Amino acid sequence: MPFAGLSIVFLLQIALVVHVLRTGRNTMWIWALLLLPAVGTVAYFIVELLPELMGSRGVRQGLRGLQRVADPNRDLRAATVGAAVTDTVASKLRLGEEQTRRGNHAAAIETFRSGLKGLYEFDPTLLQGLAIAQHATGDAAGARLSLEALRSHNPEFRSPDAHLLLARTLEELGDLPAAEREYRAVAAYFPGAQAKVRHAQLLKQLGRLADANQIFDEVKRSAAIAPAHVRRSQGEWYRIAERERSP
Repeated sequence: MPFAGLSIVFLLQIALVVHVLRTGRNTMWIWALLLLPAVGTVAYFIVELLPELMGSRGVRQGLRGLQRVADPNRDLRAATVGAAVTDTVASKLRLGEEQTRRGNHAAAIETFRSGLKGLYEFDPTLLQGLAIAQHATGDAAGARLSLEALRSHNPEFRSPDAHLLLARTLEELGDLPAAEREYRAVAAYFPGAQAKVRHAQLLKQLGRLADANQIFDEVKRSAAIAPAHVRRSQGEWYRIAERERSP
């Protein structure tokens, strides 16, 4: 084996030995890595490192993305079979969400409605899914009715996404005072900048420029101190706030 190859193997051995010591794993691995470099390295990776990597959220998301590319209908097939075999809220929710993700909102509406029966007539997760699908088809009035049913029958249920959607439907239906109240309430706890920016946009529409600018400035200050990954995920709303602020 060339000298470069030996150096790489040696460095890998050292790195894995350090990993064993730092993570408190069984010290027998040290002997396996030192005495049986090839076999020990493969065994350590399979037994100790692979399960840890598979538990990583990023790795799981990456694998799921690859699965969708290789077999784009896999999740839909599984959800369809699951809903046919087990007629439960969970199976209906999974199928409806998968149909919504694919843009098949009419099918999603049918799926969510089929689960809203008996003890689960006002299940909050199904009503939320139904409202999202209805809104996606342009049925703001239907979405509003679903969200109001969710709220009245599940007062303890708390969903920032459902709350923001309610504010948006109220605005789209022209009930601006009610929309402003809901935007103000949801902006206080909604993760990210979207609720604040939408609230400020409505205030600007109502002619309350000073109040709108105050919120736009708050979003701008948040953007200035946010970590890089937050600036990336919230970039669209940060740009809207910057653009919408009145001079």
